[in-house]
Amino acid sequence: MTLTNSTHILVFPYPAQGHMIALLDLTHQLVIRGLTITILVTPKNLPILNPLLSTHPTIQTLVLPFPIHPSIPPGVENTKDLPNGSFRTMMRVLAELSYPITQWFNSHPSPPVAILSDMFLGWTTNSQFNSRNDPNDENELIPFPNFPNSPNYPWYQLSNLFRTYVKGDPDSEFTRDGLCANMVSWGVIFNSFNELESVYLDHIKNDLGRKRVFAVGPLVPPIDAPKERGGSSSIKVNDLLGWLDTCSDRSVVYVCFGSQVVLNNRQMEELALGLEKSGTRFVWSVKEATTGHVAGEYGVVPSGFEDRVAGRGFVIKGWAPQVVILNHRAVGSFLTHCGWNSLLEAIIAGVPMLTWPMGADQYINSELLVERIGVAVKVCQGGLTVPNADELALKFSESVGENQLLSERAKELSQAALNAVKDGGSSSRDLDGLVRELQLLSVEMK
Repeated sequence: MTLTNSTHILVFPYPAQGHMIALLDLTHQLVIRGLTITILVTPKNLPILNPLLSTHPTIQTLVLPFPIHPSIPPGVENTKDLPNGSFRTMMRVLAELSYPITQWFNSHPSPPVAILSDMFLGWTTNSQFNSRNDPNDENELIPFPNFPNSPNYPWYQLSNLFRTYVKGDPDSEFTRDGLCANMVSWGVIFNSFNELESVYLDHIKNDLGRKRVFAVGPLVPPIDAPKERGGSSSIKVNDLLGWLDTCSDRSVVYVCFGSQVVLNNRQMEELALGLEKSGTRFVWSVKEATTGHVAGEYGVVPSGFEDRVAGRGFVIKGWAPQVVILNHRAVGSFLTHCGWNSLLEAIIAGVPMLTWPMGADQYINSELLVERIGVAVKVCQGGLTVPNADELALKFSESVGENQLLSERAKELSQAALNAVKDGGSSSRDLDGLVRELQLLSVEMK
């Protein structure tokens, strides 16, 4: 059977910074392996593609108007700008693109053989499932006896999308159907690597009977990717790097909770006080309030804080060049919400983590980091929890300098990640296998 280098794939990212950037990094890998790519976005998200399009001008774009919905303000097309509590609505609204996508497929002279879509776009499989029943007790332990290590999680630590399901509610049923539909997709791609999650990847392949399971991570940006590729920031990258250059090795704490989390002001005050009391150098990326947050009660840096720590810390408002920060020799620890992209970026950089999981998969990720892998220490948990400044200060001061055990384990895991993505590594082999399977699919469909 002759394989073709013209295999066409439609890439459909979910419009959230962390989701989009990872999928675009995967797209880069697919292009350099010879696939023909079209990327579907709405107009406001098109600029996020610019770095990739400048590197690979052969990539085509399919730009479709963002569907109008009364719960989403005009001009908002990315979850980072969503009103609080509108995440589920975004998932439902995007499904209205189904008809124009179908029209585009039907009119294309050489339509894609597959859609590479995000897990929150499960409706692209066009599958339906029966409803389920949910527990009512927030503290009830939910067992997963058939999973490796037989984990048990309190109900409140499961994804909010799962916990807020209401049987018969159209939005709930749509969200559930989409997530379940992922299980019958042609294949599953994970931004992970065998050395990090082999037992779980094997479970999906063997116990769940999935043949096309590809662990292709950690997905990293191209070498020449711009440092500001995620958005605008309140600081210049070179100014930040210049300051980091003046710091000793492993002396800086980096604090960031991703592109979605906004701390309330009580949390902001304790975190600021903890950084101040610790005496450590730091870089703090602050997400300011968005539409739906009570004005003045979220994301406000305490008055006078920046003056009191002048010269010892950087406060960034807006996008932080996280990959650049984590890979600087001066950064010794990372306080993170345990979002998957942040976790992988810290692993690649070999930086130990301080965990503060707040929702979604973050509790599970924190357990993986702390209990299973040993590259992190838990300092707090819960989206509404207000930490103690003195305890934070102690954790910050302990996390930099000579924490040999944590540091050595982080270095070992970093090397394993780098080995996975290099030529001949486990993730590189899986990427090659994915491309071959897609090329075979292209031949079979002709």
